Amino acid sequence: MLSLPNILTLSRILAVPILVFLLWPSLHPGGHQPAVLDYWLAFALYCLMGLTDYFDGYVARAQGTVSKLGVFLDPIADKIMIAAVILLLVFTRDVDGWHVIAALIILLREIIVSGLREFLAGLQVSMPVSQMAKWKTAAQLVAFGGLILAGALPEWELLKQTALALLWIAAILTLITGWDYLRVGVKHMD
Repeated sequence: MLSLPNILTLSRILAVPILVFLLWPSLHPGGHQPAVLDYWLAFALYCLMGLTDYFDGYVARAQGTVSKLGVFLDPIADKIMIAAVILLLVFTRDVDGWHVIAALIILLREIIVSGLREFLAGLQVSMPVSQMAKWKTAAQLVAFGGLILAGALPEWELLKQTALALLWIAAILTLITGWDYLRVGVKHMD
């Protein structure tokens, strides 16, 4: 239970409240945007969380220590991290206007696909992750990281605009992969 991969996954879940604290506007002077230092710390933590996401699976496979707990917790840790970051970036208005739609698409797809996976698991049907879904995940992780970093570097407007464009790319990939998963799932719903 306390294997290195599981500890890495749990650390990602436990890091979410710290990330929330760093980016929560009302905890900062004036109750507005977090300070530049808080964005830097949040960016560093977010990157560390991303590394643990990569290494927990890598170490588990390399050591042959893939556990039922890890298989259960890893996707939950991913969803918690993504949902928290989306909500925080909308709350801090780092994602605002029409860009909230892209964030919502990503959040809703995470919920729908999680429910679909749970339903199919009850039928003992596996739904492997597609290559495009991996690209979607990479695009959204880089977009969210870029948006957090843009808070640390507000004078770099191009960084924020690039991250927002990548957010839309992730949202489009999210729709495509979500539709693919839904088509597979519907075949098993009689």
